[in-house]
Formats: sequence, C-alpha cells, structure tokens
Amino acid sequence: MNLINLTATEIAKQIHSRQITSEQVTRAFLDRIVATDTRIGAFLHVGAERAVAQAARVDQAIARGQIDSPLAGVPIAIKDVLCTTTEPTTAASKILQNYISAYKATVVEKLESAGLVILGKTNLDEFAMGGSTENSGYKLTRNPWDLTRTPGGSSGGSAACIAAAQAPISLGTDTGGSIRQPAAFCGICGLKPTYGRVSRYGLLAFASSLDQIGPMAHSIEDLAKLLEVIGGHDPRDSTSIPQSMPNLSSGLMKPIAGMKIGIVREQIENDGLDSEIRQKLLESIEVYRSQGVKIVDVELPNAQYSIATYYIIAPGEASSNLSRYSGAHYGYRSSTTDSKDTTANASSLIDMYCNTRGEGFGPEVKRRIMLGTYTLSAGYYDAYYLKALKVRRLIRQDFDKAFQEVDCILGPTTPTPAFSIGEKVDDPVQMYLVDLFTVGANLAGIPALAIPNGFTKAGLPIGMQLQAAPLREDLLLHAGYAYQSSIQYQPTWPTI
Repeated sequence: MNLINLTATEIAKQIHSRQITSEQVTRAFLDRIVATDTRIGAFLHVGAERAVAQAARVDQAIARGQIDSPLAGVPIAIKDVLCTTTEPTTAASKILQNYISAYKATVVEKLESAGLVILGKTNLDEFAMGGSTENSGYKLTRNPWDLTRTPGGSSGGSAACIAAAQAPISLGTDTGGSIRQPAAFCGICGLKPTYGRVSRYGLLAFASSLDQIGPMAHSIEDLAKLLEVIGGHDPRDSTSIPQSMPNLSSGLMKPIAGMKIGIVREQIENDGLDSEIRQKLLESIEVYRSQGVKIVDVELPNAQYSIATYYIIAPGEASSNLSRYSGAHYGYRSSTTDSKDTTANASSLIDMYCNTRGEGFGPEVKRRIMLGTYTLSAGYYDAYYLKALKVRRLIRQDFDKAFQEVDCILGPTTPTPAFSIGEKVDDPVQMYLVDLFTVGANLAGIPALAIPNGFTKAGLPIGMQLQAAPLREDLLLHAGYAYQSSIQYQPTWPTI
C-alpha cells in the first residue's frame, strides 16, 4: 500500500479501522518530503520529530477511544502565515526570520484538538503578496507537474506539497485568489470560505477585509471535512461570523438535478482566456447539463473593475497592517545606521526604522506598501480609496442579484495554465491580471471553489471555479462533488 497516494478521507478511514497508524503515515509523508522537496521547495519549516511524537499521541488517543474526529491522525501542512509556537512564523519574509510566535492561531488549535498532525509550514509569496511564489524571501517553489513553471501563489507551497504527495491536505489563505489560483495550477481542489467563516486570529494580516483561511486537498470530501474542523465562530476575531459550523460532508451525495448554475458569457468569451481552458469549461458545463442542472446566463457588469478596485483596497490595508514591522518590538532589526550618533535619539531611531524595513521587506511588499500609502494619503483618499470602496459595494450587489437567479456561478479560475518561472515577475501588471477571475469573490466576501477539470495538451492542470452566496459553501461542495462523481474523478500525481 502506497500511503502517500491516498486522500485524507481514505487515510482517516484506515487509521480508525486500525489498518495503519498515524505514525506510519506521518513517517511516510516526512520521507517523501525529504526525497522530493529539494526539487519542489514547498516547505519552509518541517517539524519531523514533533510531528512523529504528535502522531504517536493521536494513535494512543484513538486506541483509548478518546478522539473520534473524522480526520484524526491525518497529516497536514499549513501556510507559513499562521502562528505556531513550535516552528518559526515568517510569512516568507526576512523581516520575520526565525520569529517564534507566543501563541497559536485559532485554526492551529482546532487542527490539534481534532487530532490532525502538522508536518510543517509551507512557502508563499512574502506576506501573501504575489501570484507565483517567486516573491518568497527564502526560496523558490516549483510546480510538481513541470518544474520550470510556477505553482501559483501566494499559497504555492500549500498547493505544491499536495500535488507532489508530500501532504494529503493543507491550509492556505486567499486574499485575491491565493488558494484557488495555485489549486488550479497544481491540479488540486481549493476552497475560499465566506469572509468570517474561519477565524483569522493568529493569521499574519495582509488585507484584513479580504483575507480568509481555507482548505486545500485532492477531493471535495476532504475539503468539506477540513472546513468543518477549522470553521466556526471565534470571539477573538471581531469579524468572525457568530454561527456554528454546519455539517457539510453529509449532503454531498445528494442529486443535483434542478440546481441552477449561472455562467458569465463575458468570462468565457474573454480574449485573454486560454483556448484549452475555455474548451474544458464548455465541456464541464455539458457535464452539469447531463445531470439535470439548468444553465443560466447571468451578468456581473461591474466585474470589469475588480482588478483595479482590489489593487487599491488591498495595498491600502497592507500599508497599514505592515506598519507594525519596524524592528522595535520583534522580528528583524537592522544593525546598520546612517547616523554617526549611535545613541537612542530620534535621528538614529528613524534610521533604524528605515533600514529595518528597507532590508527586511522584498520588492513586491515595498511596492504595495508605497502604493497603499499613496492611495490613503491626504488629497488622494477620496479619489482612490473611497471610490474603490464604493465600487466594491457595486460588485457585491452584482453577485447578490445573480444569486437571486442561480445557486452557483461557474467560470474559469485562471486565464492561463501555470506560466513559466520568471515569465511575469518583472511585469507587475501582467502578474496582477492572473487574478482576473478570482478577486471578485474576495471583494464580495463570498465563498468560491476551485476544482480540477482536465489537462492541457502539454500536460498542465486546468481548474474551474464555482462561486455561491455568502455561507453557501454547502452548495459549492455539493456541486463540486457531483461533478467529480460524474466524471469518476481520481486524484493523479506527477512523476517527480
């Protein structure tokens, strides 16, 4: 039995039936990381000894009947923007090199309480700012399907580790598509929950009104079970929705005949959409028709402003959130000063701030801080930031109107398959346009799901996206499960 080529649900069933132990499967994935991660670069930190010890404790708890969580004993990787007290939490930034948090993120506490085993922390674009994981301050992550291509971003490490069979499931974060885009590029599933569905306590913030933690996996069933673990109200997060987490996995197998799925013609006919992605999307629409789903045309007239709106609001919030990284309290502090006076006067303190931030942040983070500071500054706030907030409301109203007519909206996840490493890194505008189909869900605060629906002729994964009204993750997962069942989907892994 090849333990690393099983879904999380399959692993959990075998652990609970005593066919395998959590320690056995944890060691299998740790061995796989050792064997392959020099080529993939998915992990920033691996806590091998801690993971094995944790797995052994879970095995003992299961044997005593002290834990009955559906995913108990399953190994998981988490994006390195989630606070842990064991490995460093760096956000892939030099400014947080070797930083150990004093507390755990809520989702980390929930994972451990449910008996999941944390393998380590995955690479990302620095502070989750990027779409290719080329902006990491530490290493490059490669797409397991083609090592010359990007895995997407910013949750590139979280997607690549699943595609490379280094972990069966992972957690990513999604501010403008950072779960869904790498999921599409790496041929896996990824879910951005409704804003507020999952607590952000212990998440290093990028853009607080947009950030959301979500699950990544091979199967819809795995996504549903993992979201059940991490979701729910948390009083420590003021934006957390005061609602308990529903049982999402129980209704997956219901027929979907009669469901209404909307499509936006402008997206499918977009000149920038790759022809192979368009063809696979049209084929997926026919799969749904064959299941008795009604396909309805819907309009999102303000979607054309999503990218511009997002890249005003997100940098504005980033410039505020990242002001805390000054070297004064924690993280990296510059050892150089432009002042000859080394006493703690105002001049040398400002020098220390400037040098710390100049040395600690990478180019993309600096770019977004400067853009955000500009749009929030006196004389420009009304012209840019306030106007963007008004357009954001119009985008949400478009979705609200569409969901009065349909249950879900189906469309592409990305304009193209995974692009080559280095292809867009020097052209920020082209990199930002990779988020063309994903940022709308973040601006509107709605849930969105990316699932694989084929491969290009060159063997690169293709993904499609489903979006639903707030708190209707059940509809997304139901529709996604029906699609995977209809095509008899089976996870595949590249040869590495």
